[in-house]
Amino acid sequence: MKTLRYGIVGLGFVGPHHVEAVRRLGFVEIIAAAGRDIEKTRHKAQQLHIPKTYASYEELVTDPNIDVVAIATPTWLHHPIAMAAIAAGKHVIVDKPLAINSTQAVAMMIAARAAGVVNAVTFNYRYHPVVQQARAMIADGKIGNVRLIHGRYLQEWLQYDTDFSWRLEPEKGGPACVSGDAGAHWYDLAEFLTGLRIVSVLADLNTAVPIRKRPVGTLREAFAPVGSGQTEDYRVQVDDLSNLLLKFDNGAVGNFLASQVCPGHKNDLRIEINGSEASLAWHEERAEELWIGRRGQPNQLLSKDPNLMDASVASYAGLPGGHNEGWPDAFKNLMRNILTFIAEGRDPATADGVQFPRFEEGCRAAFVVDAIMRSQNAGNRWMEVASPK
Repeated sequence: MKTLRYGIVGLGFVGPHHVEAVRRLGFVEIIAAAGRDIEKTRHKAQQLHIPKTYASYEELVTDPNIDVVAIATPTWLHHPIAMAAIAAGKHVIVDKPLAINSTQAVAMMIAARAAGVVNAVTFNYRYHPVVQQARAMIADGKIGNVRLIHGRYLQEWLQYDTDFSWRLEPEKGGPACVSGDAGAHWYDLAEFLTGLRIVSVLADLNTAVPIRKRPVGTLREAFAPVGSGQTEDYRVQVDDLSNLLLKFDNGAVGNFLASQVCPGHKNDLRIEINGSEASLAWHEERAEELWIGRRGQPNQLLSKDPNLMDASVASYAGLPGGHNEGWPDAFKNLMRNILTFIAEGRDPATADGVQFPRFEEGCRAAFVVDAIMRSQNAGNRWMEVASPK
């Protein structure tokens, strides 16, 4: 299999996790990194043993030695970097959400299709082993007809008015904050697990902390502690607390609660799917457990173990049962699927059974957010979700 040469734009919170995940694969060489602050980029690149640094993404994407460009920047930079990389003929991996709005997301999808480059978006929660097990069980009819899909994504890192992130600025993170950024993971999980599509939403978006202290002249990384520098009052225009009702294309209904102002909730992502024969539930903070609920027999708690999993997904468990695997391992599973596809020289236009989310799935999440914003702006009314063409 071909050795791939990898360049990454952005070494903030998620960038080093890209680096760690792809290095575990053994057939990827990370040769360059780029960032707006060249001194900070050089410092981080040295720590990560990345040999080459660029002061701009334009320089990195035109490097003839690079096969794959990973975009791990804040969301407002995804579109220009991806379009430049696609124009340069590079395969592209973009952190979620794909773009700040559906117009940008669709443009990226169309450009990637026309160029024939492999494109992917990092919906990494799909790749926990027991999430794959849940999907296999649902596809096999083990829970019957899906009737209800519900869950939440609660965090605490924006609890105080001194907490701040570029995600709170609509021109940088998009018109929705928690329902658009963290929420994108949940919408993707709901559709991935069930094979269903969200067709309409009713949104109730709220801002629990309306005035925040924004750092002056700097960007604060996700989950970073409050700094000591100068701040200014900032009126928040996006949601930090949201409640959604959903309808799916088979008639199933759902609800989703999301917030980043909930004390004690670190990364509390949960999803439960109730079918006509059984229920399944997964909690990211207990990522190796799949709860199986039944009426006529005892409920079960299936722990991650390749010997107990469906044969079609057992390979996602890299270690035997009892040997813990978590967030970095799911990220590695995702990157393995994407980069193996590229290294084997497969054609994204003709290949069957693509085992990773492409820009099309990123557009799906963007269209859900569009419908959420239309619902909120119309006074909390049901709105249909468009589909990528």
